[in-house]
Amino acid sequence: MKLGIMQPYFFPYLGYISLIKHTDQFILFDPVQFIRHGWIERNRILKQNEGWLYIQVPLLKYERDTLIKDISIDNNQNWKSKIQSQLQPYKKNAPNFYKVKNIIDELFDIEYHTIVSLNKQSLELICQYLGFEKELPVFSQMNLGIVQPTAPDEWALNICKAMNNVTEYWNPPGGMSFFDKTKYDLANIDLKFQKINLLEYNQRREQFESGLSIIDVLMFNSVEEVNLMLDNYTLI
Repeated sequence: MKLGIMQPYFFPYLGYISLIKHTDQFILFDPVQFIRHGWIERNRILKQNEGWLYIQVPLLKYERDTLIKDISIDNNQNWKSKIQSQLQPYKKNAPNFYKVKNIIDELFDIEYHTIVSLNKQSLELICQYLGFEKELPVFSQMNLGIVQPTAPDEWALNICKAMNNVTEYWNPPGGMSFFDKTKYDLANIDLKFQKINLLEYNQRREQFESGLSIIDVLMFNSVEEVNLMLDNYTLI
């Protein structure tokens, strides 16, 4: 079995979705410290005329060492309407505006109390829309007994061992210097790094803005086109 593990990101970029698609099991990893202003509570979309802006979920105040699983959404703020408003500029130029809007509307029909529950639901809806339904378990809810890691790269290794049937562990290439491959070899787990080959697509403007949220990709590309992008990767 091919396993992928990532922190639960908010409408992440294309490579994250590709990792979900091409692994047999994908776990949302939430038992570590939440880092403010990362990709868990925000992401980037196009501005109306040029450049990009953040869409963001407001969070209740938390202590510095709070774990991702314990981060709560500030529902006293009207954040859903704000995000929906920020997406309106796409209406003029994006051919799939209403299809993406339907995904957002379905997501926002539910009230969420934690950022993990929101991100889990959004990722599962995107996978469903793209034609490969996935159930994305949250690590803290799996009751998976693992050996306590002694190094950061052992979280994934020990999860692989606890699941018994994992033969390959896939990770984005940004973690290549982070992992000790020898540890995985000794456990008979093939460590692979998936490098997605990101190409420009037509955003109906002069300058292409790269690395935006999957929302932007869905706005301008059909399901078939997005899947071709997801399948365009190299294993290292």
